[in-house]
Amino acid sequence: MSKVITKPEDPRMPAINWARGEEAENFAKTVRLYRQGKIDADSFRRFRLQHGAYGTRMTDDYAMVRIKIPAGQIYPHQLEKIAHLSEAFSIGSAHVSTRQNIQLHWVVLEDVSEIMRELADVGLTSREACGNTVRNVMCSPLAGVCNKEEFDATQYAIATAKFLLRNPLNQALPRKFKFNFTCCEDHGMVRMTDVGLIPQTRTIDGKPQRGFKVFLGGGLGNKSFVGHQLEDFTPEEDLLYTSIAVIRVFDRLGDRKNSARNRMRYLVDQMGWETFQNLVLKERAIVRVTQSVIVKLDVDTAVQDISSPVRISGFDDKSIPDGFSRWRKTNTCKQKQGDYYSVSVTLEAGDVTANQLRTLADVCREFSAEGHARNGFVQDLYLRYVQESDLPRLYSRLLKVGLANPGSLTMVHPVGCSGTTSCNLALTNSHRLAKEIQRKFIEMRLDEDDDLRDTTIKISGCPNSCGQHEIATIGFYGGGSRMNRDMYPVYQMSLGGRSDGQTMLGVSVIRIPAKRTISAILKIIDTYKENKKAGESLKMWIHKIVTGHADSKVKSVDDIKKILLPLTEVPAIAADKDFYSDYGSDSHYHTRTGKGECAA
Repeated sequence: MSKVITKPEDPRMPAINWARGEEAENFAKTVRLYRQGKIDADSFRRFRLQHGAYGTRMTDDYAMVRIKIPAGQIYPHQLEKIAHLSEAFSIGSAHVSTRQNIQLHWVVLEDVSEIMRELADVGLTSREACGNTVRNVMCSPLAGVCNKEEFDATQYAIATAKFLLRNPLNQALPRKFKFNFTCCEDHGMVRMTDVGLIPQTRTIDGKPQRGFKVFLGGGLGNKSFVGHQLEDFTPEEDLLYTSIAVIRVFDRLGDRKNSARNRMRYLVDQMGWETFQNLVLKERAIVRVTQSVIVKLDVDTAVQDISSPVRISGFDDKSIPDGFSRWRKTNTCKQKQGDYYSVSVTLEAGDVTANQLRTLADVCREFSAEGHARNGFVQDLYLRYVQESDLPRLYSRLLKVGLANPGSLTMVHPVGCSGTTSCNLALTNSHRLAKEIQRKFIEMRLDEDDDLRDTTIKISGCPNSCGQHEIATIGFYGGGSRMNRDMYPVYQMSLGGRSDGQTMLGVSVIRIPAKRTISAILKIIDTYKENKKAGESLKMWIHKIVTGHADSKVKSVDDIKKILLPLTEVPAIAADKDFYSDYGSDSHYHTRTGKGECAA
């Protein structure tokens, strides 16, 4: 079914072509029929979403095209193609999401097929990036290089994606469905998705056997749940059977009538974990004995090609630009392959220009010994297998195009969903707020404070948690409030969320006016500094407070609320007009939403 891409001069080209050229022509034909009134709006919406074209805020004439990057692996020529498409059909930039997709916004509906056609030239697709199907299969950007992992799950993620893409099994599910593979408990949000998988090994009869910890029924949204572990150990030969079984149970029993409660996590919550667990295990037994022997995962076990990249001369190692040591500390991590480093490239709320994409393609060829990049879970891009001696040169290249901001792996790199820049459901411009926080905190050099390093900030423009606010140390979701007749934007703040080995949802604290959110974060930091114990990070301090184990003067969430309460005071509009406008807007704030398409 999948074609092989061949380019003899570059052995590190991708082996899988995820695209089908005929889908572009079919999309163009269907758009024409829709414009002629021969296809109703609801049917066209479902078709459009199945092919990865999402609705754009308050208009039917534009779409957001979501490009799937299975397991996050993206190659230089693909980055260059997306750069070209962003200039030809979008706004001159692309957006890296939290689910290893790359999005092109404000695309004229009739141009979507042109984008699909050109994506096919480089083996990429938008098929099933939206809609009620299995979405992009994710894998941690550190899989294969993480010091904590037991084996590399990347090829298992790719094999799963290949098996499920266009598979009749999952074309009309009750709702969207997501798989996350990771390297270890700390790097993959495996408890916060429909199916989360951590690689593990067991010794059986004296021989090591590969398998997974499988977590089911987690997910973020208006109501979020932490997933449950299916069993102690799932052998690799049961990976596909387990995946099919879970999808079949959800397809059969998921709520198709109530769009607000038709994710799998609601089904698990409704029937109880033990009942759901038993159903999955019984279904897996049926799948195991009824599926054909040819139904299996095609896992590529070939050794990854790691070769020294081509060096470009002309760099004087004696003239390392200012800021390098700060960038290296906060944007790089040493791989388990001792001679190499992984580099996280900082993006502002996931935005990257066409020129920056082309530079990333160039530096990927020049510095990555594996020949491709990875996009991650927090709106960033990773270059892996970079030699330590090349880090100054790489920093210099990134600096020239504005991609060398420090703090990518620290608190100063917040996540922000697209918000009111494009989303129909958004109530606030979370996208712009994330950028404002990043710029302010870099200016304050908070990335250099080790006590703040493992703290996370995540922002959603509405309660639906596309910005992952519920698993943030400090999380926000947007809304509106009113003083007399005048509205102003606000954010509901939560504290203590996390997605590591102690995964938990944040505790709701207080509603903060949008223009006071940065002040609120800084107030929390100041309070922490006044109360912390030796060796206690901000994340640890907040965790103690929300779990009732605080041993400082500030002992509870109510204490935090009292400290922040002065920031909620609302001025008269005549005294502070800016207070009543959202970030990125100079007009009076008002709430305006359209029809969401997550359940269309």
